[in-house]
Amino acid sequence: MSKTKGLLKLLRFELPFSAGVCVVIGQMLALGDFASIFISISGFVSVFLISASILVLNDYFDVETDRINSPQRPIPSGLVSPSEALFFSFVLLFAGLLLSYLISIKVLLISILLSIIGFLYNRYFKKSGLPGNLMVSISVGMTFIFGGASVGLPSHKMVLFFGLIAALIDLGEEIAADAMDIKGDLLINSNSLAIQYGGSVALKISSYIFIFVILLSLIPFIINWFSIVYLIPIGIMDVSIGYSVFRLLKSTNEEGRKFIRWIYLGAISGIILFIIMRVIGI
Repeated sequence: MSKTKGLLKLLRFELPFSAGVCVVIGQMLALGDFASIFISISGFVSVFLISASILVLNDYFDVETDRINSPQRPIPSGLVSPSEALFFSFVLLFAGLLLSYLISIKVLLISILLSIIGFLYNRYFKKSGLPGNLMVSISVGMTFIFGGASVGLPSHKMVLFFGLIAALIDLGEEIAADAMDIKGDLLINSNSLAIQYGGSVALKISSYIFIFVILLSLIPFIINWFSIVYLIPIGIMDVSIGYSVFRLLKSTNEEGRKFIRWIYLGAISGIILFIIMRVIGI
């Protein structure tokens, strides 16, 4: 039981679950409705397993750092050995890629690319600062592309648009979070923007990205992609981002983490409302 508990703890369930949800959102953005049960479940589970594999691999590579900073994690605590974690990661990856193959070759290729990015990030770029931030944000955006590809529409304009929005929001959050974690990142020799240029500079860069997201979100209305009624969900997202960024620039570390979470919650709420309105035909 302790071994099973340790393996499950390596998954960090909420993160691969969120990745799977992004796939389903990508499918619905492309179709304006739910995909078939097989495609919905296969797409969700495939990305869940691949994301979980990457997270397990992260613990495998971080074992020495975790012995100091997070000794309660499964590997340094002795619940799971490094070799068991590595094998578990491979099993998850194989299962995820197999499900991707059953959907389509195009989806399999996207899954392989996601896996390569995850490996490179864990092995070489986690402490690199901006390059690592970009790799994570690109992966987030690609989950939407994965969803579109799983229903045969990887280049659908709404899939690409919201994939870009999600990637930029994640990039802003990553940089802002680094500004909150300077002390911890110094211990692991991270090269984050906050460490290179200071926390206030990193927060300003993050705020510029979020402001760009707000401006970008208005473009579909200017070029008549969306009807004016969709300003409601987009407005919810933009107001949430704008208010949170304003508070974030004036906050302490603990407050800052709260406002970073508000940005995420506001964005996901706006996107979900957008999808609901599309499905019911508003």
